[in-house]
Amino acid sequence: MKRSEINGAYRQACNCFAANGWSLPPNPRWDITDFGLGRFNEVGLTLVNLTEQAEYCEKLMYARRGQVTPPHAHRVKKEDIICRCGRLIVELWADRPDRVEAGTPGVALRNGAEFTFASGARLTLAPGERVTMIPGVYHSFWPETDECIIGEVSTANDDQNDNFFVDPDVGRYSNIEEDEVPAVALLSD
Repeated sequence: MKRSEINGAYRQACNCFAANGWSLPPNPRWDITDFGLGRFNEVGLTLVNLTEQAEYCEKLMYARRGQVTPPHAHRVKKEDIICRCGRLIVELWADRPDRVEAGTPGVALRNGAEFTFASGARLTLAPGERVTMIPGVYHSFWPETDECIIGEVSTANDDQNDNFFVDPDVGRYSNIEEDEVPAVALLSD
């Protein structure tokens, strides 16, 4: 991923956050990733770590239409994915999508109420709606609208050891080609 792409994604996210009244705390930790695949416009996400404590984490994320966060699960982390602006599609699987049949039941929470989903089901979240994934539930998400602000509130975050992606080529951080001066420092810098 080129640093110029990262800088552009940073500016787009800042503009969207400002246009929608989201003020960032001082010194947020930025993470702009193509998941190591080199296709940021297709498989990419802009994340801002708002707080990281021993017990919990809060992130604000930005994605544009066409950008997918690849299917993954967590062994330990329980998380709420919250649509803050735009419309968000979340696809859920009871286990690894390559190991479980579509339609296999799984359990999650939507807006605080437990429900049974059919593996492969896609939920559309409007602003303010949330889905809570328990450990082991595989999920992928992407904007239905031109851009989307996504919140995450979770138990402690360990990106290095608690992200299990279906695609073995997916990496958590991007390989960066330095073609211009960084506009912001990233977690991976």
